[in-house]
Amino acid sequence: MTPPRSTLRADAQRNRERLIATAAEAFASGRPVSLDAVAKRAGVGSGTLYRHFPTREDLVEEVYRDQIRPLREDARALLATERPAQALHSWMRRFAEWAGERRGVCEALVAMSASGRFGTGPVCDEVQHILGTLIEAGAEAGELRADIDPVDVGGILAGVLSVAGDPGQHARLDRMLTVVVDGLRPRAGEVR
Repeated sequence: MTPPRSTLRADAQRNRERLIATAAEAFASGRPVSLDAVAKRAGVGSGTLYRHFPTREDLVEEVYRDQIRPLREDARALLATERPAQALHSWMRRFAEWAGERRGVCEALVAMSASGRFGTGPVCDEVQHILGTLIEAGAEAGELRADIDPVDVGGILAGVLSVAGDPGQHARLDRMLTVVVDGLRPRAGEVR
């Protein structure tokens, strides 16, 4: 794991920042790009890249770290205007759109979920926090079960995005998200 930014030497910090900026530019191009190509474009060796970012998922998460924070405000706005279960559905749809616009996010989330790493980086931490807020509001309103773990919902969301995360799959995505939210509702006769 990379040391905290504050403990990096100045040259190492510059290399890290150059790698992040180069990766962001490369991912925005919409074309597949290898990590070795990112290192070369950043003017550093592959070893330097892998010291800072041992996996592609680590680099993707760092590139999009600050870009996910506005989705927290989206969740608050949705909770102010919609019932909690509908707000959860709407937010997951917005997240899918956000991820679809950022090359590598869906693939990184699926890979992290498959490896059991979901919830261990800045993007996943923020997704978990937002899902937790929405789920808690839904449980308090009696619309969602109280025993739901946001990490599990995040993993389910990653799975849905792996199947229906492409921009042309909006109808399928909405159907799948409806099934997810319906599955999070209290069972008939369950005490809340």
